Amino acid sequence: MTMLAADREIERLMALHPKGFDLSLDRIRRLLVRLGNPHERLPPAIHIAGTNGKGSCAAFSRALLEAAGHTVHVHTSPHLVNWNERYRIGAEGGGRLVGDAVFADAIARVAAANRGETITVFEILTAVGFVLFSEHPADAVVLEVGLGGRFDATNVIRRPAVSVVMPVSMDHEAYLGDRVELIAAEKAGIIKPGCPAVIGAQEHEAALDVLVETAQRLGAPVSVYGQDFLAHGEHGRMVYQDEDGLMDLTPPRLPGRHQFTNAAAAIAAVKTAGFDITQETADRAMAEVSWPGRMQKLTQGRLVELAPPGAEIWLDGGHNPGAGLVVAEALAEQEEKTPRPLFLIAGMINTKDQSGYFRAFKGLARHVYTVPVRFSDAAVPNDELAARAAEAGLSAEPVNSVADALMLLAATWHGSEAPPRILICGSLYLAGAVLADNGTPPQ
Repeated sequence: MTMLAADREIERLMALHPKGFDLSLDRIRRLLVRLGNPHERLPPAIHIAGTNGKGSCAAFSRALLEAAGHTVHVHTSPHLVNWNERYRIGAEGGGRLVGDAVFADAIARVAAANRGETITVFEILTAVGFVLFSEHPADAVVLEVGLGGRFDATNVIRRPAVSVVMPVSMDHEAYLGDRVELIAAEKAGIIKPGCPAVIGAQEHEAALDVLVETAQRLGAPVSVYGQDFLAHGEHGRMVYQDEDGLMDLTPPRLPGRHQFTNAAAAIAAVKTAGFDITQETADRAMAEVSWPGRMQKLTQGRLVELAPPGAEIWLDGGHNPGAGLVVAEALAEQEEKTPRPLFLIAGMINTKDQSGYFRAFKGLARHVYTVPVRFSDAAVPNDELAARAAEAGLSAEPVNSVADALMLLAATWHGSEAPPRILICGSLYLAGAVLADNGTPPQ
């Protein structure tokens, strides 16, 4: 089979089953029983929830484990360009995205086991991940939660090696609640009785209280950022500290000071899961980690060629106010080191707080080009998004595409200034479309 066959299987599923989320574990448990409970035949699992940073934590966890010589499966969502990005199969010398024939076969087997009963596509694809990971040996598996935690399809794992909750903030209020403590309670649902937990850096005290109280109530040994482990920058290095001592490390390859705290949570999680992480291992992981679509620097490709000569182009799929803050902080750090005028090319969907995202860039971005987002029924029209950016205090105008924005900027650029710094942002749908159009999809 080819990837086209896998795409056909998924398109058939999407035609048969409801779109979106229907938070419950009953359907996937029924399906997993028919499949022989593959989720109970997995290697030690690092289970990661959170509003922001869970994808980065997954990337750091994989890098740490592979740098230590371990094989590791990774489940993440959503994908950026191709569906098989969601499943990285552990292998000696580094994991590989699942092959097309293996992927299509697993989808067909899981769909057959479901027998046409009501279920969501995400639940079927989560079951596909469990089947794939149970049929290929590995030393560990990293599982990223899709939405929430308590009723997320990945939360059928009964005894994770460690549960990790990354920063919690407002997002998906329609599903998870309209107060940060309610959202934290949903994320805390991945913490299991007696199983260790790691709590990443939290910006809201109310969220931290809920997470710690949940762990204590369940008798789960808990390590908390800022109390049991932490990281900070010092003399151009990253210093990680826990009860075992200090590690003096290369700063993470992923840009932004927030990645120090994300990396720290991953180091704590991998160690808590029972894997030995030396300073040499951690240093190599920081230098090698990659996470496409999250503060990814684009240096070549079809779209890059349309930008003003010498432009610095960043791509980030963060899409809520919390993500806006950390990305803006990362770009402010870049501005301190190498001043350049900042322009945003933004596309968003209507389930997100668009003005809240843009407010993080007030006083930092010179201008915003707003663009439509393909492949999403919830895309905000570009003229409406420009109005939301203006409400946040930014200069903004709608254009028809990322390519048009880059060409417009190139045509109006004054050579007397330093080449611009461009951030393409606001949605993972947009990030995926940009990587596809640029000819640089994740490998």
